[in-house]
Amino acid sequence: MREYEQMEESFDELATKNVNSKSIHWFPGHMMKTLRLMEKEIKNVDVVISLLDARIPYSSQNPEIKAIVKNKPTVYVLNKQDLADPEITNQWINHFRANGMGAIAINSKTGKTAKTVISQIEKELKDLLERRQAKGIEGVKIRAMMVGIPNVGKSTFINSLAGTQRAKAADRPGVTRGKQWVTVGNFELLDMPGVLWRKFENQHIAANLAFIGSIKDDILDIESLAMSLIEELKKIYPDMLKERYKLTVEDLQMENYDILRKIARKRGMLLPGNEENTERAAIMLCDEFRASKLGRISLEKPGDYE
Repeated sequence: MREYEQMEESFDELATKNVNSKSIHWFPGHMMKTLRLMEKEIKNVDVVISLLDARIPYSSQNPEIKAIVKNKPTVYVLNKQDLADPEITNQWINHFRANGMGAIAINSKTGKTAKTVISQIEKELKDLLERRQAKGIEGVKIRAMMVGIPNVGKSTFINSLAGTQRAKAADRPGVTRGKQWVTVGNFELLDMPGVLWRKFENQHIAANLAFIGSIKDDILDIESLAMSLIEELKKIYPDMLKERYKLTVEDLQMENYDILRKIARKRGMLLPGNEENTERAAIMLCDEFRASKLGRISLEKPGDYE
């Protein structure tokens, strides 16, 4: 897969797409420290486990992390597969494997993925393990660095591998703040905090990350974010949008803000004076999308950025 294209978008283009007119940006100081720590530790690990969100496997690949990892053996783990469109997830798995990369799809919350992931890692490290066996040092633990964006589920994934609550886990970005080594069977896993881009050249990718909750909502214009999400759903899953919020085909022809107003009214979210509470409706829409209440949705397919 090629590197992200740098895309310049004018204020007018962003406004048309309903993306917040201020470019989405969230890069706390601890993320820079994490990048430096990755650069230092990458030489000490045998393999990288790159955890992606199955709903946005392309957008959840941080190009800065890819630059650090370089040619280190990598296994791509598409987490939260239970929230994504299964047909498109299979397309992604086939895409990664066709490009010579290890890839599997999981739901780390089920706790039934450890053997599958470990098997895939061992497959990627076949040559290394054979060399160690030839030297009589096959008992040395495999060191793996766990990387990913915020809120992709790294801590939950590690806990599912370890079979116990070894790492902190929470359904919000930025919980893990420092490196953690976790021993799991014949593996030592280095869990790194989630890292975003220093600068998003492509605001569509930034919006995808915001949709799934990898960027803190409190730095965003939540109504603009909800309107952007409505725009995406109108294009790729209009039936799910209609069914969940009891909308008609004619409703979907309206401006996105008017659709948000319609949703607010249908849910009884009204302010004094019978005015629609669009902020409350926006929060509800984003929350319900993230919880998969509209259905299993994937926001991108292989080839979308080519």
